[in-house]
Amino acid sequence: MHRWDGGEDAVPILESAFIHVYMGHGKGKTTSALGMVLRMAGCGGKSAVVQFMKGWPYSEAKGLAFLPGVTLIQTGRPDYVYPDKIIPEDRSEAERGLAAARNAVLSGKFDLVILDELNVALSFGLVPLAPVLDLIEFRPSHVELVFTGRNPPQELIDKADLVTEMVEIRHQYQKGVLARKGIDC
Repeated sequence: MHRWDGGEDAVPILESAFIHVYMGHGKGKTTSALGMVLRMAGCGGKSAVVQFMKGWPYSEAKGLAFLPGVTLIQTGRPDYVYPDKIIPEDRSEAERGLAAARNAVLSGKFDLVILDELNVALSFGLVPLAPVLDLIEFRPSHVELVFTGRNPPQELIDKADLVTEMVEIRHQYQKGVLARKGIDC
């Protein structure tokens, strides 16, 4: 891997950037990360959001299209992935997501890169840990990197500057309320 060397037209928003991990069984991991995208767009920065295991049109995809400087790449098939029912398409889509993440991070074109649900892809064995740790090591110093999803490996937590665990206290699913458009999906 090679580090980004800047460029004549490159003016990063951040002088130094951090690694975030949003984890846990509570709601709000992706939502928190997308809030950072909203803030970055508001200050004129550029963000890339690479979603793993999200191959259907979530409402957030349409919302992100309204924000300037945001690139969204969705990977995964349009179905829920169960860890004991992985199919070859799940692996190829995860590989496509990892390649997109590598391109977004190492290009240096983005101030913020969100790797949404990558923690889950790691825990399901869809993505190997070594190339993810390489992304952290070789990322340009101005690229803020955010990992979301349940069950991140300890090595990723150890590399992070900020780790937030979302803890579920109560959720409407417990009352049988399914995901609601505009709120949960």
